[in-house]
Amino acid sequence: MELKYQNALVTGAAGFIGFHLAKRLLDNGCQVIGLDNMNPYYDVALKEARLVELKKEANFEFAEADLSDRRQLEDLFAQQELDVVVNLAAQAGVRYSLENPYAYVDSNLVGFVNLLECCRHNKLKHLVFASSSSVYGANTQMPFSIHHNVDHPVSLYAATKKANELMAHTYSHLYRLPCTGLRFFTVYGPWGRPDMALFLFTRAILEDKPIKVFNHGKMQRDFTYIDDIIEGVVRVMGRLPEANPKWSGDTPDPGTSSAPYKIYNIGNNHPVELIQFIEVVETALGKRAKKEFMDLQPGDVVATYADVDDLMEDVGFKPATPIEVGVKRFVEWFKDFYGIR
Repeated sequence: MELKYQNALVTGAAGFIGFHLAKRLLDNGCQVIGLDNMNPYYDVALKEARLVELKKEANFEFAEADLSDRRQLEDLFAQQELDVVVNLAAQAGVRYSLENPYAYVDSNLVGFVNLLECCRHNKLKHLVFASSSSVYGANTQMPFSIHHNVDHPVSLYAATKKANELMAHTYSHLYRLPCTGLRFFTVYGPWGRPDMALFLFTRAILEDKPIKVFNHGKMQRDFTYIDDIIEGVVRVMGRLPEANPKWSGDTPDPGTSSAPYKIYNIGNNHPVELIQFIEVVETALGKRAKKEFMDLQPGDVVATYADVDDLMEDVGFKPATPIEVGVKRFVEWFKDFYGIR
């Protein structure tokens, strides 16, 4: 069933993916309410710069609020007539979850149940929410499929994302709330997060500082360009999840349900070794990196690789931007944004 939407709530709108999605929806003529708590996990000035871009559009409205504040969220839903919610707000980062676990509980668990309650009581047409490739955890069967069991997370961040999937499924089952979860694979591109590898590498190389190369460069990641992520999100937004008539409790399929619930991977379907990725960054910058080779960090997985067959079958799209193209675009944005000649 196809959904036509006019009024969308995008949580995490000042964040990397939220900003790009809000921009795309605004370009499509959608009325967008962007919610963000503007937390200082990374440079708030970057979030503010993204908001400046969004506020240029007449059909954008910004609400500074926190998902963990139930009253704020209830008031927002009471004031708006929403068709669809895309939840991209979360405490991000695998390694930070080892340092500050409570931030993940407040944002990713308490915040998410508050959102589910608001969606349920306001009879929302569709909730689309960000999960993560991190949920595959200790799995080593490649490529990662939505039909694989994902019960062995290796970081609290991953555990909260898995919990989001379970919580959404429960609401879908109990209240027939249509929910679609999206497992993103290592997203990169212009306006990206400063705590992510590409941003860190680019800044360090330009400043003649060494970069940390974890797992001695042997990690593999399914680097996925932001425009591909957004195309996937928009297509999924317009497709209401339906119950799988073949779903059976005797042989339960983790990726579908007897409820209106579905999970998709959105990844480039082409894992790249970290050392190769660094070479692409060096080429785009025309400058060699000083490398500090280090062991695998707690909470990290060795490889990610997305099976996107379900995404292709249901919405006719799969990411395909080569890293050479995506990294070059990021470097151009980075130099322009920071005034580097």
